[in-house]
Amino acid sequence: MQQPFRIIIVGGGTAGWMTAAAISSVYKDRSRFQITLVESEEIGSIGVGEATLPSIKSFNDQLGIDEVEMMRRTQATFKLGIQFNDWGRLGASYIHPFGLYGSLKNSSDFYQYWSHVASKKTIPDISKYSFAVQLCERNQFTFPSKDSGQIESTFSYAYHFDAALYAAYLREISERAGVLRVNGIVEAINNDPDTGNITAVFLRDGKTLSGDFFIDCSGFRSLLLHKNLQSEFEDWSHWLLCDRAVAMQSEQPKDIPPYTMSTAKEAGWQWRIPLQHRAGNGYVYCSNLISDDQAHDSLLKGLAGKPLTDPRFIKFKAGRYKKSWQKNCVAIGLSSGFLEPLESTSIYLIHIAIICLLRVFSFQSNKNLSILSDEYNRLIDNEYERIRDFLILHYRLNDRTDSELWRHCQSMKVPDSLMQKMDLFKRRGYSESFKYGLFSTPSWLAVFHGQGLFQQGVDPFISSIPTEKIEPILAEVSGMIDKGLQAASTHEHFIKQYCNAAT
Repeated sequence: MQQPFRIIIVGGGTAGWMTAAAISSVYKDRSRFQITLVESEEIGSIGVGEATLPSIKSFNDQLGIDEVEMMRRTQATFKLGIQFNDWGRLGASYIHPFGLYGSLKNSSDFYQYWSHVASKKTIPDISKYSFAVQLCERNQFTFPSKDSGQIESTFSYAYHFDAALYAAYLREISERAGVLRVNGIVEAINNDPDTGNITAVFLRDGKTLSGDFFIDCSGFRSLLLHKNLQSEFEDWSHWLLCDRAVAMQSEQPKDIPPYTMSTAKEAGWQWRIPLQHRAGNGYVYCSNLISDDQAHDSLLKGLAGKPLTDPRFIKFKAGRYKKSWQKNCVAIGLSSGFLEPLESTSIYLIHIAIICLLRVFSFQSNKNLSILSDEYNRLIDNEYERIRDFLILHYRLNDRTDSELWRHCQSMKVPDSLMQKMDLFKRRGYSESFKYGLFSTPSWLAVFHGQGLFQQGVDPFISSIPTEKIEPILAEVSGMIDKGLQAASTHEHFIKQYCNAAT
């Protein structure tokens, strides 16, 4: 009888159990595919990635997860976007929505329509024409519609959830699917002397886990990819200067907003993530500018409720390993790289890594993997670099002069790929490259516009249209939004009726 293909996942947490759940749902025959995950309660996980992006819904759907059950089990709330406070300048605020500006029938040209009319007369800000933004500003929620003629069809949603509870939920799903969990700490790793492939990991208690393919979900330690296979780290800290975070939980205020909050501060930024039972908070900061104690004090001052936990300090370096797949090992999650959670991309990067792995590799053999690994690494590199550019944009576009961090970021040299996007938007209000990657045109527009980079002039195809013909389009969208808002309920009421964790 043929031996099953043995997949060893080193590390649990969100990355490990998302990976285990996904692979076990695709490769279901345990006589052919044996999946083992090793983790230890002694080590634990970072577990601060509690804000997600809309892609998480498709991940859950692929696993057959019931949304109501998942939200109750993880104390989840809905998320329609991210509110950025004090980023472009002190006192300024904008929302990056998970949705379009305008309606589906005019969304591709809506910004140009709006710009054309705004160049002639005073009209409401572009954000007033985003249904998702308007829901956020009123702490409201409703489900998207599949009817393209409705304004409710113009947005999507994600979740805020307790990452530790989500990992535990996925562990149950994985173990029901036949994933073997081993409690242990990896002490040593064995490599084939001829190929360099990993053949086994040795645990502290004396156990040996032999495998054909290994997935490194060991977090910042990167036990397999970096420490064993010596993958080289590409440092991006000259663009993303923050290198530490302090995190803690607090009481959740009565009103539960349907968005994550990000407030720029003297040496970085503070997040607030609203769950049903508490709020997650953290201060991402540059340790060259303030001390850990100063960061902790600043975080406490920014809390909206009473602290519930002691502070937890995390050290990191922005960047990624040049090869996320090396030999017969793929790193997923923090063991592959780190980008600060400014746009809630941590769990997305886990998800997209799993998707790319499943698309590229069939888990049949660990021989002649170089063609597959090259393609996988190319795909993951593109994802990291596009997200990197989007994060840098938030720092680069600012008019703040109140601290060294913001003054430095105003003039720092950014990647050519980002500078091209900025120049094209300033000249034309659009770039074809916005179509590719995680963040599409509305996302770039939200940050450009929200932080003060505006299009010079109007698209010539649009400027030839009399504004009198465009104004009814704007008025129609406003009317649709008003009607949609009247039908929507408060976010808090929606949660209590739909997925209250207390029931």
